[in-house]
Amino acid sequence: MPLVRYRKVVILGYRSVGKTSLAHQFVEGKFLEGYDPTVENTYSKIVTLGKDEFHLHLVDTAGQDEYSILPYSFIIGVHGYVLVYSVTSLHSFQVIESLYQKLHEGHGKTRLPVVLVGNKADLSPDREVQAVEGKKLAESWGATFMESSARDNQMTQDIFTKVIQEIARVENSYGQERRCHLM
Repeated sequence: MPLVRYRKVVILGYRSVGKTSLAHQFVEGKFLEGYDPTVENTYSKIVTLGKDEFHLHLVDTAGQDEYSILPYSFIIGVHGYVLVYSVTSLHSFQVIESLYQKLHEGHGKTRLPVVLVGNKADLSPDREVQAVEGKKLAESWGATFMESSARDNQMTQDIFTKVIQEIARVENSYGQERRCHLM
């Protein structure tokens, strides 16, 4: 029987970028048509990757702006992050840069397990942020970049699979530094 590992993932981004739609599509397999601003919701799902099982606990947050103060509950005990912006909103993309900086400062780590998501890719005619810009930003963070559409269920499963892989990658890169030596 495989070991079930617990992973807490926080979904952050500006309001109305599709954070709840991505989480709901991933867990329930349904797209939410109406927009109802989120205060904070949690979702759980067991994900199997190879021989490993992960109990994924998703924290779907209220929309943040560049002036938001991130509570410690978004930092302490969190394994990874999905940072979401809308490809139809340059402002949401700019806010994501600010949120990442706050996370980085709050953690004090140089590497964070992050997946940057440009959502609403199905609305390409209204695009304000090109995929190359998202990719360039993610590369500057050492993060993974993906574009998705919660409406079309495009890449939603892959986003959360990728964040589990990013958590493992970052944890393994710190593995050597975590050892305690007594002299």
